[in-house]
Amino acid sequence: MKIIFLAGMALLAMLVVVACGGIAFTAANAPALFGEFDRRADVPYGTLPRQRLDVYTPWHATGKPIIVFWYGGGWESGRKSQYRFVGATLAKAGYVAVLPDYRLFPQVKFPAFVQDGAEALAWVVSHAAEIGGDPKRIYLAGHSAGAHLAGMLVYDRSQLERVGLAPDTVRGYIGLSGPYALDPNNDTYRTIFAAPFGLADWQPVQLAKRGAPPALLLHGEADDVVEVSHARRMAAQLEALGVDVTLRIYPGRGHRDTVAAFAVPSPHKLPVLEEIRRFIDAT
Repeated sequence: MKIIFLAGMALLAMLVVVACGGIAFTAANAPALFGEFDRRADVPYGTLPRQRLDVYTPWHATGKPIIVFWYGGGWESGRKSQYRFVGATLAKAGYVAVLPDYRLFPQVKFPAFVQDGAEALAWVVSHAAEIGGDPKRIYLAGHSAGAHLAGMLVYDRSQLERVGLAPDTVRGYIGLSGPYALDPNNDTYRTIFAAPFGLADWQPVQLAKRGAPPALLLHGEADDVVEVSHARRMAAQLEALGVDVTLRIYPGRGHRDTVAAFAVPSPHKLPVLEEIRRFIDAT
């Protein structure tokens, strides 16, 4: 297991607001409106209103790695349009980026949003060539609750089997500030994650198995929303299973810094894109 501690300062104040997953979206998304990529918005992967996804494809792309990214929001909030800066940044870096919406509480509870994720992934697999991607190089990524959703698809093989996908569909996993050992600690989360399901059903750290794809885990050491112990525990479990895992811990950095790193250039933002590039090149 490779652990690297990286220091840094906070992002520009204009980009960050005090809410879980909260970015000053207007400022962050302004530079994402233009670039050498095409954006297809609100593509249906299911029949329900929130079963839609956006696709960001570099110009003239053929056979590019695909990164499917799920945003966070505590399973209660968020929408893909707020994260155009993520899709644009990944596309400008040469990847096909897919950002799905998914159903949220109180409309649904666990595991409905994970099932939405599986349906979105099935759409990506069947349309990979059409969107300029390589169906054999699909990476799942997410921030916070989105990292949990992506992790469930990677480590709970039954989710892929349910939509007819093989376990080796996913080439790698990229988790940003994820709750891999989720233990619901308030009334809302206890309602979202409730009987007949238990910890063994929704904790990626318990669901991981030998033969899982390589993982890149990025986490701020000063995260006061999802403690860094989640990333450390997940990395240790994967290492024990013989799965290739790289853990990056950023001293002094918080919950939002890992996703804010996709926003406009700043000399003090985290090198998240560089880490992703190295990870994909290595896998």
